Amino acid sequence: MSDTYDLIVLGSGPGGYVAAIRAAQLGMKAAIVERERLGGICLNWGCIPTKALLRTSEIYHYMTHADAYGLSAGKPGYDLDKIVQRSRKVADQLNSGVKGLMKKHKIAVHEGVGTLTGKGRLTVEKDGAKTELSAKNIIVATGARARDLPFAKADGKRIWTYRHAMVPAEMPTKLLVIGSGAIGIEFASFYSDMGAEVTVVEMLDRILPVEDEEVSAFMAKALAKQGMKIHASTGVQKLEATARGVTAEIKHKDGKVETAEFSHAIVAIGIVPNVEDIGLEALGVKQGQNRHIETDGYGRTNVDGIWAIGDVTGAPWLAHKAMHEGVVCVEAMAGVKGAHPMDKGNIPGCTYSRPQVASVGLTEAKAKEAGLKIKVGKFPFIGNGKAIALGEAEGFIKTIFDEGTGELLGAHMVGAEVTELIQGYVIARTLETTEAELMATTFPHPTLSEMMHESVLSAYGRPLHI
Repeated sequence: MSDTYDLIVLGSGPGGYVAAIRAAQLGMKAAIVERERLGGICLNWGCIPTKALLRTSEIYHYMTHADAYGLSAGKPGYDLDKIVQRSRKVADQLNSGVKGLMKKHKIAVHEGVGTLTGKGRLTVEKDGAKTELSAKNIIVATGARARDLPFAKADGKRIWTYRHAMVPAEMPTKLLVIGSGAIGIEFASFYSDMGAEVTVVEMLDRILPVEDEEVSAFMAKALAKQGMKIHASTGVQKLEATARGVTAEIKHKDGKVETAEFSHAIVAIGIVPNVEDIGLEALGVKQGQNRHIETDGYGRTNVDGIWAIGDVTGAPWLAHKAMHEGVVCVEAMAGVKGAHPMDKGNIPGCTYSRPQVASVGLTEAKAKEAGLKIKVGKFPFIGNGKAIALGEAEGFIKTIFDEGTGELLGAHMVGAEVTELIQGYVIARTLETTEAELMATTFPHPTLSEMMHESVLSAYGRPLHI
């Protein structure tokens, strides 16, 4: 006889565990099935432990530049094992926190590999033993994994994915980063600040290709200024691990092929949804491009009672998107009055490199492609007193408005702490705020947030400090 629930969530990443919590809050009997660790990739091997590493490299950078602040602390050094241990300790702490949340909300946790075996039915297998579960609704939140190069699979020694890059046995001396999305640039930033010689290779015509073109161009110059080698419109056509390092054949945009040696390589060329061997095909669950599960704005698949959220449903592959989808999905399932579909246009994107990058909404190019008449404002960090006092005067904030309605179409930032600032514009877009309300808002002084105000004023020819 199977254990019966109102909802079973397959996968306990940010989307999965949040969906289960919201279900419990709404009075549902909920269960989670997890094959590895509660919290999924984000908490254990992604968002959180990488930020712990980046915090270390940030402090190390300040230590090596202490003189700029009138300080002296001798020659700085580091212990790689302790750096990794701190990162893993942070992940362990949050893993324990999710366990506590499951207990608090009386959510059953079934450890093992889950497989959909029929409508409303799921089997969990662990150590050869099988447990049958059933529920009216099942949410697939199985996430995704790193994509390998077809001609050079990661070996964990010389060729790394993000998981290997978080627990290095040794510090790279000369590192090749293949792919310049958020993951690639964050690791490039971490290892560069820790002293590695870093080369970034991107097949598209610019790094951070989903960001506004001005932000991408600024980042390319900023990273090059830090000592990185940045190659856009460039591909790696051969990668071979040796006992001492990695040999790469790099084809540049002019057609020239260069053979270069590195101590290590990180492959950050995207992700693959975890859809294999979980029973989707037998149930007829529709999958689209790159095998991502197709859903509507509420997480419904084409099969009644089967829902899907998070990375397994496609871009943007972000933890906060998955969390919000989990809430939207469960509220639609429960018939909560006023539940709204997911609006991907209001999902912020953040890259925690040095400098940081953050954005929401349309880029200038996308707004123009849509045929919109726009007003664009920019304000540089060098015009902000707090930024100068912090010694972080490089960067800018850019805002894009609809010329006719004053709608905030998009906001794009590069510089110190912009990943914290972006939420102000996200709230503004969610509230359908226009330039008038933003101009009339008082921003505290001295703060970095004043640049947000100035960027809006700039769009309408009214900046006060440039």
